[in-house]
Amino acid sequence: MNKPLRRIAIFCGILILALLLRDNWLQYVKADELQKNKHNRRVLIARYAQPRGNIIVDGKPITGSVETKGIDFKYKRTYKDGEMWAPVTGYASQVYDATQLEKLNDSILTGDDDRLFFNRTIDMLTGKERKGGDVITTLNAKAQKAAFEGLGDKKGAVAAIDPRTGKILALASTPSYDPSTIAGGTDKDAKAWKALDKKNNPDDPMLNRALRQTYPPGSTFKVVTAAAAFENGTYKSPDEPTNSPFPWTLPQSRTPLKNEGNIYCKNVTLREALRISCNTVFGKLGDDVGQEKMREQAEKFGFNSEVFTPVRAEASVYAKGMDRAGNAQSSIGQFNTRATPLQMAMVASAIANDGKLMEPYMVDKLRAPNLNDIEQHSPKEMSQAVSSETAAKLQDMMKTVVEKGTGTMARIPGYDVGGKTGTAQHGVNNSDSPYAWFISYAKNKEGEPAVAVAVVIESSNTLRDDVAGGKLAAPIARDVMKAVLDSNK
Repeated sequence: MNKPLRRIAIFCGILILALLLRDNWLQYVKADELQKNKHNRRVLIARYAQPRGNIIVDGKPITGSVETKGIDFKYKRTYKDGEMWAPVTGYASQVYDATQLEKLNDSILTGDDDRLFFNRTIDMLTGKERKGGDVITTLNAKAQKAAFEGLGDKKGAVAAIDPRTGKILALASTPSYDPSTIAGGTDKDAKAWKALDKKNNPDDPMLNRALRQTYPPGSTFKVVTAAAAFENGTYKSPDEPTNSPFPWTLPQSRTPLKNEGNIYCKNVTLREALRISCNTVFGKLGDDVGQEKMREQAEKFGFNSEVFTPVRAEASVYAKGMDRAGNAQSSIGQFNTRATPLQMAMVASAIANDGKLMEPYMVDKLRAPNLNDIEQHSPKEMSQAVSSETAAKLQDMMKTVVEKGTGTMARIPGYDVGGKTGTAQHGVNNSDSPYAWFISYAKNKEGEPAVAVAVVIESSNTLRDDVAGGKLAAPIARDVMKAVLDSNK
């Protein structure tokens, strides 16, 4: 072979080798990245080429699929009671991708998960339409309905947990939206999406307030401060008098810490201070315990860490590096302290469960189309938030709040119920309507902790002077707890 031909042959060989390398790079190394690329329309078309598997509550699907008349997409997602379940399901849209359980479990729901390879092979050999698997949740339909209907036209959220396992039983957020309205690719869906956008809708109905919004927890946080006092030996009994002057001036300050109304709190016991919600007692208590130990106690309950349910919950905050005045105010749930409703349900849950905090979760198992389980969640302990002795003291104090304190509207005849109200300041100099909180737990007839609940009302039509956790939030918590207790009979 002459020299020019040899050069051409070598050059062509290099081109072929480069082509082979590029082809293998794309097919093997970059395959997963390309498959997940939002601009890869083939993946999106494949996602809706067959019915998605379902999200299941109490053995019944709360999702579905329906055939469309579109050119690219054969099916679109549908939702049953979409507004009620949106904080759990999220949405799956032909245009706007997916969120929450729909997104996190997409490979199971579409049937693309590697664990469904056998099912896909059988369907291919038998000529059956490929099916997706199902996501079995821990949610309780009656509790969810009680939470959603209790919130009604109020802006707020509810989280309910089984203290023994960490199972999330209810997760409601209002105002809400129907994911069915944005599931397709029509002009109508686009109009609905625009109307839901926070830029066009200040109520932000797509915000999952139960998991993603943090609020000052107000007086509900006082149970954490009481826990820190017992755990660090500041006080030993709920019924011993506290060293609490009245009025009490914030440390390193000339500002007196005020109590709501005209309540008198000088040297009252911790039980009485929690019953009538004394800011002065718990502010001084936080100062006595100290900023570092207060933060450590809050973190044992889950503060300062994100929680994955598997949907991510925003980290609640007990700040580091505060001065003494800031720590005292944070000890009554104000200043820099912020919490999600899920976090405050976790606090009530750990107290009810003898101090043991279980990891909250809302997916019990994943199921193949042939109804075989392919993944089962096992309950996990997050921490021993407080000792069993401290938990018993806190339970006793919280029962007093419900029996003859600010939380009487949470009573359930025949059951042990403990709770704590909270009314958190909002806005500069408390200029906006305050947040109304209530956290609680209820035990079943056997004396076991059956449910822990947190309710926050961000805004409502109630007159400002009537905004209080005991009036607005406690009745909702009661109805959610009762729904769970009735379901377990």
